[in-house]
Order: sequence, then structure tokens, then C-alpha cells
Amino acid sequence: MRPSIARVALPVPLDKQFDYVIPGHLFPVIGGRVSVPFGRQTLVGIVTAMVNHSDFPKEQLKPIKAVLDAQPVWPEKLYSLLIWCSQFYQYPLGDTLHNAMPAALRKGKPADFATLQEWQITASGKDKLMQGLGRAVKQQRALQMLVNGAIPHQEFIDTEIGSAVLKSLEEKGWVERIEKKPTVTKWSTQVERDVEKPKLNHEQALAIASVNSQTGFACYLLEGVTGSGKTEVYLNLIKAVLEQGKQALVLVPEIGLTPQTINRFKHRFNVPVDVIHSGLNDTERLNAWLSARDKAAGIIIGTRSALLTPFADLGIIIVDEEHDSSYKQQDSLRYHARDVAVMRAHKEQVPIVLGSATPALETLHNALSGKYHHLTLTQRAGSAVPTTNKVLDVKGLYLDSGLSAPLIAEMRKHLKAGNQVMLFLNRRGFSPALMCHECGWIAECKRCDAYYTFHQYSNEIRCHHCGSQQPVIHQCQGCGSTQLVTVGVGTEQLELQLADLFPEYKAIRIDRDSTRRKGSLEDALESIRKGEYQILIGTQMLAKGHHFPNVTLVALLDVDGSLYSSDFRASERLAQLFIQVAGRAGRASKPGEVILQTHHPEHSLLQALLQKDYRHFAMTALEERKLAQLPPYSFLTLFKAEANQSEVVEDFLRQVRFTLESHPLFDDSCMVLGPTPSPLAKRAGKYRWQLLLQTQHRSLMQKLLTSAKPAIELLPNAKKVRWNLDIEPQDLS
Repeated sequence: MRPSIARVALPVPLDKQFDYVIPGHLFPVIGGRVSVPFGRQTLVGIVTAMVNHSDFPKEQLKPIKAVLDAQPVWPEKLYSLLIWCSQFYQYPLGDTLHNAMPAALRKGKPADFATLQEWQITASGKDKLMQGLGRAVKQQRALQMLVNGAIPHQEFIDTEIGSAVLKSLEEKGWVERIEKKPTVTKWSTQVERDVEKPKLNHEQALAIASVNSQTGFACYLLEGVTGSGKTEVYLNLIKAVLEQGKQALVLVPEIGLTPQTINRFKHRFNVPVDVIHSGLNDTERLNAWLSARDKAAGIIIGTRSALLTPFADLGIIIVDEEHDSSYKQQDSLRYHARDVAVMRAHKEQVPIVLGSATPALETLHNALSGKYHHLTLTQRAGSAVPTTNKVLDVKGLYLDSGLSAPLIAEMRKHLKAGNQVMLFLNRRGFSPALMCHECGWIAECKRCDAYYTFHQYSNEIRCHHCGSQQPVIHQCQGCGSTQLVTVGVGTEQLELQLADLFPEYKAIRIDRDSTRRKGSLEDALESIRKGEYQILIGTQMLAKGHHFPNVTLVALLDVDGSLYSSDFRASERLAQLFIQVAGRAGRASKPGEVILQTHHPEHSLLQALLQKDYRHFAMTALEERKLAQLPPYSFLTLFKAEANQSEVVEDFLRQVRFTLESHPLFDDSCMVLGPTPSPLAKRAGKYRWQLLLQTQHRSLMQKLLTSAKPAIELLPNAKKVRWNLDIEPQDLS
């Protein structure tokens, strides 16, 4: 008997599915999309089951409006992984499935390659280009770009040549638009191009042989010092997979890493390489997603969300810089891409390689305990030489926009030698605060417990927590004085000061503010590699994996904030940051130098990093965590809640604590801390509190949460607050 009812997961904040009648002329499939009425809306959902009975009378059920897929959206193993994600991260299945689809599929568009618009130059356009276009600079530039062949419309937009320019050229008959649909072509039998490859050292060869000898699932930690040639290991592993006719997935932490990575992979392999990240438009994202599903692409390189891409025949997963915090999603489905990647590899029965010079302590623990295979690369590849590291005590020294005189002297020495210098300051904006010199009043965001940051380029003050902004204040709101001064140093101020200190050298700033425009980060990185800038100023974006062979001096201007943080992961992050930033210096044959400015040169963490190495720090930190029973020796869940009234939030979390502690599964191995105000106690007008659940066993944590969650949802204040769970949080703020 044909099922008459479809159970549908919808993108709504309710942890349940909804039943709909299947009209006789429609044939939905489990895992496929359907369009259904929901209240006054029409939503796109996923069919999770087809049954003949419902908890509601059939006459009360609404019919499905349309079937959007003749086959499931995801292969069976990936669909199973998404269900696991929903359960493990305690997140509604409908929202989980919704988030895993490209935006085009969420909107109900066909799961088929979208037509791309391209432009090509005409014969008259070539003639006009020869004559020159005078002051029509953008039109001239567009024609020059088209001389070597057709270019996608989006590529012009990325380079700030707008649609109006192209339309004008089209009206003059100098360019014409063409519609192009991606085609699936068979890969070349020769998967690797005939290019010169670096000679492998013994450790690299051993790592490659170890992974290639494995059949089925295995997880490898590839721990290699900065510059040890981890990418060359990845390339060799991927070659072996491609030769078997299988595909590879490579995850990188930042969009900015994808251009240099994809170019290296394209140069090496004779198969299609596609990229997936949040910077793509809907059409680009869908086409890349389909390229992986239909085996048009042999390699997919992407950031966190690329993990949930379907593959026709996945052969290996590589997670580069596996320790990076950006692999953890901070809202909606709060998954950790590294951990979900391991689970996906297990379900797909393929090997996974987690690469890092500074492995997360959880990953290192798994390797040392035998849960993961442990591969090490201890030699810097090629001619790269180790860096010289030193701490610069700035106590009592005058700091000029965060720069001490000894550091300025070192910079001048490296610049005069024709090298590049990198300054790292993890604080964007001109200044962290605007303060009254008369009474001490500080410009504070009215919606958050945070100070405004002064941005000189836009002449405004901005809150980096809720996004509110306003024109810069010229009068103190406490005493009326106009004597307002900036406090602290941001990347903007540093950039201006360097222009005064080193007028003969060009400086470039790379942070979230300077790279908002699509393609701007890639352009900036290329300019740096070409040597157009000699001084590089950046936040954490600049520390990650970029190869700048002419950088010989790297300085961390302010590490003191991480030395005395209340977050137990702060020391781990600082150690990783130091090693990663230090890895930007001396990557070629030139010797590199790393300087840390601090008021606390005697601090044990700094001394350990300077005198020993990351492994020594990590082993000490693991011992400390074991004594304190912190992860990886316990498992955490962070309950976060917010509302317009502080007492309502606090009361709700007290009820949550009582619900957990009175549950039959709660035993002596469990502990609840809080409720306490969040480190940022007010954000965007909402008061924020949090509660921490700690257990000794992951399975117990999952059982307790799954069993207690329905009772929590029925608590008196549950509907008065906005609350969520962060399973195994990376940040307790």
C-alpha cells in the first residue's frame, strides 16, 4: 500500500517534524525537498519518512503543494551524518538540513547547474581597444580583461567593474553576453600535470606511505613544524586518491587561504578543482556543490561549510590547520567542522588527515592515547631556516602607537636590507576607546556592556559586538568637555603612525574592515607577494598559513591580554598564535626573527615557548587540564540565555540547573556551574547569562541533555527568553 502521509522537517525552531497528506499525483522521496504550507507561509522542507498513520486526524492535515526533487538531496551516508549532527548538537533537524543546503536549494530552485552569464569582446571592441578609450578607464580595463577570452559576469563585479559599465559597452557593440551552463566532463587519465615537484624527505615519504597503506577509515594527526611541507604531503595523498577515480575534500580555516591553495592544486593536478566558501554568490555555490555531487570536480577546497557537500565518490578528507577556532560555528548549528569531518570520514569509510603545526590539545590527546594515528614532520622543508625568537620587555618604555623604540630600530634594519616586516595586533579600528581627558568618561554602546571602537577612516564609533555605529562624538556626555582622546591602539592607528615613521616604505593593513569588498583580500595578498608593500599590519587573518618569502621580521605587539585570561583555552590560543605568526618569518632561505612585546617577560608561558617548543607547552598544559578535569578530560555544554530583563534570564537558568541536578541520570561525575552573567553581560539590548554543565563522559552528557531538554522547554520562563546550547564550546564568552 502506498504511504499517504509524508513527515517533513521544516526550517522552524521546533524540534519536531510535521505531517502532510501526499496527493495522488505527487511522488515525494525520503531525503528530497517538498514545498508545503505552514501557517500563512509556504516553506521548503525535507521528507524524513512516509507513513500511513499520524497523531492527528487525516482531515486536519494539509496537502503537499509540490515535490521539488525526484532523488534525495544528499547521499545516504551524508544524510545519516546530518541526522547525527542534529542529535549530537541538540539542534532541530529541520534547521540542520536547511543549513546544509546551498541557498538556491533552500529557496526551492532546481538541483541543477545554473546558467552563468559571461562576456566576450567583439571585433569592433578589439578595434576600439587598439585606438584607446581616453578617460573611460573602467571601460578600457574591461576590454583589456576580455582580450584573452570570455569572463564570467561576477568576475567583473569582484573587480569593481559594475553592470552599468558592461551595459554601456554592450550598447556600443564592443562586448556581447553569452549564456553558459557548466558541463560535466570526464577527468583526464593523467591526473597529475608534468610539473617540477619538491623532493620528499624521509618523514614526508613515511607519512604518505602510512596513509596510503590504510583501507577504510583511519584518522591521522599530521603534526608538522611550520614550513615542514605538510601541503606537499596532502598533494601526494590526493594524487593517490584521484588515480583510484575518487574525489578529495580539503578544508581550510579562512576564505583568504583558498586562492593560494587552489592555485597550487590547479597547477599540480589535471582534474577540475572547485572552491566552496561563504563569499560565493548563490549560483556559484550551487554549481560548485553540484560539481562535487556529480563528480564534475575531482577536488573541493573550502571553508567550514564545504564539509556538508555531497560527493559522488569521496576518497579522502584533509583538514588543514585543524586547531583553528574558525572551524567552530558560533551560531545556529554550533558544530565543530573538524569533529564532524572525523565522523563523516568514519561513515564514508575513508581516511582523514588533520594537519597542524600546533594541534588542538583535544586532537593531540587523541593521538597520544592511540585513538588517532600520529605522524610527525620535524624538519623545515627546502632551504627554510629556523627563526630567532625573543621577548622584548616594554616596562617603562614609551610606546608610540604600540611600538617601542627597540622594535622600531629592528624594523628599520630589516627594511633597509630589502625585506618585509609583519606587525601583528589583534585589534582592528583606530582605537579601542574614546575617553574624556577631563572626567574619564568613555563612549559606551548603550545596547551592550562594551565600549565603542573609534574608526578614523569612516570617522565613526562602532560596537564590534552588536554592530551599532554613529558619527564620532565631539563632546563628553558626562561633563560636556570637548577634550576627548583615544585610548589604546588599533590597526588603523598603527597604519597611520607607520606612515610617519617610515615614509619611504609602503604599509598595508589587513583586517575585517579593510577586506570587506569581495576579492579585496586576494588582491592585497597578491600585492604583498609581489613586494608592492614592505610593512604588513594585520589581525589574526594575516597569521594563518600565508606564504610570504620576503618577510624576515614578525612582531606581536600586545600579548599581555592572553596571559591572564579567565578562559582556560587562552594560553593554548596564544601558544598557537605565536607559532603560527612566527611561521610567517624566514619561510625561504632568509633567516627570520620574531619579537614579542610584553610587560611580563618572565611569564612561564612565554619562557616555555621561547626556550622549548609547542609540544613542550602542550604536554604541560595537558597535565594541568588533567588535574583540573578540563577538556579533553571532561566534556562541557554551555547553556546561553538572553532577554530584556536580567532577572528573567537568571531565574530561567536556575530552573535549568534544578532540572539537570534532579534528573535521574545526573550523578557524581556531573557538575553544574552557574548561572552567571556572560562575560559580555549585555549585548544588543539583551541581558545575557550562562550555565555550564560538565560531565566525565560524552555519552552521559548526550543522554542527559536529550532526556532533560523536553522538560527544559516546558519551564515557566522558557518562552520569555531566547536560549541555546553550545555542545563542547570553544569559547566560554
